[in-house]
Amino acid sequence: MENFHAPWISFVLLAFVPFLSKNPFVAFCHNTPHHETDRPRTYIIQLETPTASLDEENLKIWYKSFLPESNDNSERLLHSYSEVFSGFAAKLTEEEVKNMAKKEGFLRAHPDRVLPLHTTHTPDFLGLKVGHGLWQASGLGEGVIIGVLDSGITPTHPSFDDDGVPPPPAKWKGSCTLKTGCNNKLIGAKSLVAGEAAKPPVDVNGHGTHTSSTAAGNFVRNASAFGLARGTAAGTAPHAHLAIYKVCNDEGCAESAVVAGFDAAVKDGVDVISMSLGGVPTRFDQDPVSIAAFRASVEKGVLVSCSAGNDGPSTLTVSNVAPWVLTVAATTMDRSLRATVEVGDGRKINAESMDQPPNFPKGPVPLFITDTSYDFHNCYTVSEKVKGKVAVCLADDLICTGKAATVKAAGGVGMILVNLDEEGYTMVDRKCNFPTASVPFNDGNPIITYVNSTSNATATISFGGTVLGVTPAPAVAHFSSRGPAPDCYSIIKPDVSGPGVNILAAWIDGRTANDTFAINSGTSMAAPHLSGVAALVKSLHPDWSAAAIKSAIMTTSDDKDRRGRFIQDQKRGSASFYAMGAGHVDPSKAVDPGLVYDLDIDDYIAYICGKYGDAGAKAIVRGRSIKCETVKNLTEAQLNYPTITLTPRNVTHTVSRTVTNVGPTNSSYKVKVNVPDTVFVTVEPQILEFTKVNEKKSFIVSAKWKGRPIYSVEGKLRWVSDKHIVRSPIVISDPQI
Repeated sequence: MENFHAPWISFVLLAFVPFLSKNPFVAFCHNTPHHETDRPRTYIIQLETPTASLDEENLKIWYKSFLPESNDNSERLLHSYSEVFSGFAAKLTEEEVKNMAKKEGFLRAHPDRVLPLHTTHTPDFLGLKVGHGLWQASGLGEGVIIGVLDSGITPTHPSFDDDGVPPPPAKWKGSCTLKTGCNNKLIGAKSLVAGEAAKPPVDVNGHGTHTSSTAAGNFVRNASAFGLARGTAAGTAPHAHLAIYKVCNDEGCAESAVVAGFDAAVKDGVDVISMSLGGVPTRFDQDPVSIAAFRASVEKGVLVSCSAGNDGPSTLTVSNVAPWVLTVAATTMDRSLRATVEVGDGRKINAESMDQPPNFPKGPVPLFITDTSYDFHNCYTVSEKVKGKVAVCLADDLICTGKAATVKAAGGVGMILVNLDEEGYTMVDRKCNFPTASVPFNDGNPIITYVNSTSNATATISFGGTVLGVTPAPAVAHFSSRGPAPDCYSIIKPDVSGPGVNILAAWIDGRTANDTFAINSGTSMAAPHLSGVAALVKSLHPDWSAAAIKSAIMTTSDDKDRRGRFIQDQKRGSASFYAMGAGHVDPSKAVDPGLVYDLDIDDYIAYICGKYGDAGAKAIVRGRSIKCETVKNLTEAQLNYPTITLTPRNVTHTVSRTVTNVGPTNSSYKVKVNVPDTVFVTVEPQILEFTKVNEKKSFIVSAKWKGRPIYSVEGKLRWVSDKHIVRSPIVISDPQI
């Protein structure tokens, strides 16, 4: 699961990356021991689209014809795809795959990968209020169906009650296999996990319940986690419908099940797919999930919202980077579960705490720090000298219950957890089951220095509950994966950012009788926020393409925080577009963007042909006979994307873009460009005049270095009218430096 999670969650994180054999259409492991090649494993078999139209039964018969001869192939065939992928998933040996590759219609075999699974105040923070603005105009997302590909659902949770939710639209073709809980809110639920099709898709670890309620949970009064962050919980689109596709279990998320989830969701008639999982990126034409997402988004018009991954702050770590999906980074909110640490040397430090005991000592308490060895400094081992004191420990991971138990067993009365350098000022709430205050790295190091400088170090720790209005906010979380994406360097990824730190949402029952909400962090939490925003936009603009909705969200996002300053990263520096995407989502602006950068299937075919040629086009685009030599190929930089990258090197680099008027009939836009002095950027024409809705206008952007090229600079291009500002990030770089 792509989930940067609270300490009570533990998921299997596995990623097996396939590569190609000498046969360009067969993927399997090289250097595999002979006994391993004889052992069946799951493959996703990709086939050419049949020329004749086949119903599901005949399609399944055709798929079975590729399987080895056997009296019974029913247990081998795990998934039969029909909507977003041509092929099936089956258990096969490596030798059987080689023999299958000789059959006409075979394209490629993808070894199945296990993909890791990557709120009370959130709607307020996003400017969503009951009876006002976007929530009122959109009917809280009524009539829109969000399909969630995750670990299942807790159907009895109050977030999934259908109070005020109308029946699903007539286009809905799905079913709900739950024994209880199916209603106008929870209209669909099924398991796609191999061997579990007959089981109800009940969530056993909480991730799917949390993400589903974040996207479209109904209103629940007096929600909190451990008595903190109390308020009325609601998803981003509280009256949208939910269709749940369980594609993950305790072992992870099989890629074959994820593709089956896409297939079922599109067949059922969802409008938005929310996916908070992903693996190591690979070529789009060799990635079954990217191929399935292409067919869902481009061919079926379903917006696909995906988590960017939790491998930040390192660059080149972003997941789910195909240009036809919305890739979502994680940011903080202005809410804090406040603790205050007053150090004996006079400094006062704001801290975070999910463990706020009412009877903690009110005055100064002695501080204790061990030597600098790994085990001691991280409080995996402590001496009896900690008795009656607060231990100062490094927070080397999110699982703090172990070190808390160690300190408690040695007689300690509390902990101060100091962020690691890479975590900076990102304060992820940890449940330690012990009085604990977490402090940023820059504030924690002086505490360590102070404790080491005196034998009488003390601190007074006070707990202040929930505090709103904290600054700076939003800020990019340290864990949020960064671009650029190696396989699409000329497209800025992630696309946009949304709340993903300390998000309160529904949880599975079981911790305590009344504790059915949890606070989690991760891009897994950010993606469903954007799924809900997409549903709100879709409800007001049902005829817009997925690309148009995506453009509207990106070009209206904010690159400045609540104080009017540029959004910061975890180190309090200005966040790069490769960290935050175009900016932080602004739902109310997204429904009225003025102009959109739209894309249709022909645009994508030209892009795919330019990138991968005939073989790639055949793999990704279904049901078309494409010869790339007859198509005007597009470079990646030329794709009509809402962000712009230029690589001028020693010559001027020029790209073109086309915008569609979705605002007032008669509109005039003037261009404004802000870039550093090291580069010269021009736009022609400088004014765009529109006389009707859906009218298209094109423009050209050119860049050249004023002096010696440097690695990368960032700026922005804005089309400004009297009612709208349409903003596109610009990155000018020289990758060869």
